[in-house]
Amino acid sequence: MNFHQPQILTSRIGTIQFLRRWTVVTRTTILGAFLLADFAAIVAMSWLTGSSYHLIVHQYAGESIDYLKVGLLTAIVFVIPNVFRGEYSLPNFFVFKPHLRRSIQLWNVTFIGLLVLGFLAQITMIYSRGWIALFYGLTICVLLALRYAYVRMTVVGSRTGLISAQRIYLVGTGKHIEDFVTRYHPRAFGINIVGCHFLAQAEPEAPPQARDQALARDLEQVIAGARVLQPEVILLVMPWHDTDTIDRCADTLRKLPVEVHLGPEHILDRFEQVQLLKVGSISSLQLRRMPLSGLELLEKRAFDVLLASIALLVLTPVLIIAAILIKRDSPGPVFFLQRRFGFNQKPFQIIKFRSMRTCEDGAVVRQAKKHDPRVTRMGRWMRRCNFDEVPQLLNVIKGDMSLVGPRPHALAHDREFEQRISTYARRHNVKPGITGWAQIHGLRGETDTDDKMRRRVEHDLYYIDNWSVLLDLQILIRTVISPASYRNAY
Repeated sequence: MNFHQPQILTSRIGTIQFLRRWTVVTRTTILGAFLLADFAAIVAMSWLTGSSYHLIVHQYAGESIDYLKVGLLTAIVFVIPNVFRGEYSLPNFFVFKPHLRRSIQLWNVTFIGLLVLGFLAQITMIYSRGWIALFYGLTICVLLALRYAYVRMTVVGSRTGLISAQRIYLVGTGKHIEDFVTRYHPRAFGINIVGCHFLAQAEPEAPPQARDQALARDLEQVIAGARVLQPEVILLVMPWHDTDTIDRCADTLRKLPVEVHLGPEHILDRFEQVQLLKVGSISSLQLRRMPLSGLELLEKRAFDVLLASIALLVLTPVLIIAAILIKRDSPGPVFFLQRRFGFNQKPFQIIKFRSMRTCEDGAVVRQAKKHDPRVTRMGRWMRRCNFDEVPQLLNVIKGDMSLVGPRPHALAHDREFEQRISTYARRHNVKPGITGWAQIHGLRGETDTDDKMRRRVEHDLYYIDNWSVLLDLQILIRTVISPASYRNAY
C-alpha cells in the first residue's frame, strides 16, 4: 500500500507562529481601517454637503454641528449592521461586483431608517430636502469608490503576500488536491495553503480493515502536521459521495482547534450563488437564489412608482396632443392593447399608442419589418423615437411592468422562442420593462433569427443577475441619450 508523508511548506515552529500572528494582526488592522474609513467618510460627507449646500443656496455655511450630528448617527446606523452581517470580513474584499448590490441596499435601508427617526423626533424640518438628496447621492458614490479601493488594496496585498484571508491545510487524494488548486487558484482569493496531506490510495481488493488502518495512520499524520503548521481551516478535498471517509475525517479532526470544511464538488461550479441554508433541523444547499430579494423588490417598486408618477404628470399634455394626432392620422383606437407575459408568465394587457393600422393579438402575430406598410405616418415617427411605449407608464403604476426589465413580447412569439432557446423562460423571473439592457445595446426590432433573440436573451439575463437601482438609472438615462437605443426602430 502506497501512502505519502505530509508535505510541510514551513518547518520552523517559530517562523510559523510569527506568520500566524502576522496574518491575524494585518487582517484585523486592515478590516479596522476599512470600518473607520467608512465611518469617517459618512461623517465628512454629511458636513461637506451640508456646508456646501448652504453656502451655495443661502450664502452662509449653516450650523456645522447639525450636519456632524446627522453624519455621526448615519455612520453608526450604517456601520453596525455591516459588522453584524460580516461585511467587514476579508474574503468579501477580493471581488468588487457584489459590493454594488450590498452597499446600495444597506445605504438605502440606513437612509430610510434615518428619515423615520427624523420624522419621529420631529427634526426633519431643520434640514433642507435639497441637502438630504445631495447627501444621499454623493455619499453612496463615495462609499462605492472606497469599496473599489478596498478591493484593489486587498488584491494587491494578497499577491505580494502581505495579506492572507485564510491559512488552510488541504487533505485529500493527490488527484483531487491538484485539481482543486488548478481549478480555483485559491491564492487569488487570499487563501494561503500552508500544507497538504495526500491520503493513501488503498488497493481495490484490500479488505475494509486494511482501509480503516491506512486512513487512521493518515489522520494521525494530518493531526501532527496541523499542530505544527497551525492552520485556521482544514479543507477536505474529496468526492462528496465518499461519506465514510468524510465522517471519519470530521470525527477525528475534532481533536484540533481548527475549522473543518468540505471542499467544493465540480457541479457547484455551474452555480454562482451557492449557499448552505438551515431551517430547523433541515439543511439544504441553495443552488440559486430568488432573482430579487424582498428588500430589492421593495426598492425597485418604490423606484418605479416614484419615477413613473413624475413622468406621467410631466408628460400628460404631450400625451393628450399625441392622442389627438393619432386619431386624426388614421382610423382606429388611440391605444393598442395586446396580451403579453409578465412576471412568472402571468398574462397582462400592455398599453401602447397605436402605431399600425392593424391590432393583432392572436395565435399568429407578424413582427414589424423595415418599411412595413402597416405602420402609420404618426406611428413611424413614434416608433423611431420610442414614444409609442410611453403609455406603458400606466402598466408600471398598475404593477404589471417595471420601468426597466426584459421587453415583453407577444404571447405567440414567447411560446415560439421558449421552445427554441432553453434560457428564454428565465426572462420572466422579473417584471418586464419599458426599456432594458438589451435595448440600450441596440438589440431591438425584428427578431427573425434565433441568434438575434439569443443575444437579446443573454443581455436580459445579465440584467437580472446584476440588478441594482444604479443600473436601472443608468439604463433609463442611456435610453434617452444613447443613439444605440434608437437603432433598429421601425
